[in-house]
Amino acid sequence: MKRCAWVKLDEPLYVDYHDKEWGVPVYDDQHLFEMLCLEGAQAGLSWWTILQKREGYRDAFDQFDATKIVLYTEDKLAELRENQRIVRNKLKIASVVTNAQAFLRIQQQYGSFSHYIWGFVNHQPIINHWSTLAQVPVTTTLSDCMSKQLKKDGFKFVGSTICYSFMQATGMINDHLVDCCCRQVNSEVQGDGH
Repeated sequence: MKRCAWVKLDEPLYVDYHDKEWGVPVYDDQHLFEMLCLEGAQAGLSWWTILQKREGYRDAFDQFDATKIVLYTEDKLAELRENQRIVRNKLKIASVVTNAQAFLRIQQQYGSFSHYIWGFVNHQPIINHWSTLAQVPVTTTLSDCMSKQLKKDGFKFVGSTICYSFMQATGMINDHLVDCCCRQVNSEVQGDGH
């Protein structure tokens, strides 16, 4: 079976992520928040590094429950900076708390984070038709727009490249190559847009 060229075929965790998650539309607020935080943690690193630490992140950050994260004390943050199961970058750790605060504000304002974030793509996945990995962009005018708005709304570690990766990961954009075995499967699992 042919898969997107970035997949480490000898790593079951990576294959599983590509086959079952990447490019599949996500509408669950907590999952979207998790992916935004993990994409931010990836900045300057590889996704493989973060994927291997994903369970560590879930344990460290209360399964990405924003209502718990906003209550983190300085002692808790200091404890997280010593946690070897996550990337121990002070700014990235602090950004999860900042992002939880912004996330809860967005939920209050829009009814759900999903409604807010999917609004950037008019609540419909964008399905691209790339034949090679070289054609897949790392940023677009859409990711620039999302990044600018997220920053304005109080989020951190949401540059344009991070936003584009986030949209790919959560199925807002389907960038499976045209000959990838998951392309058809994942483009069909679109939900109802909400």
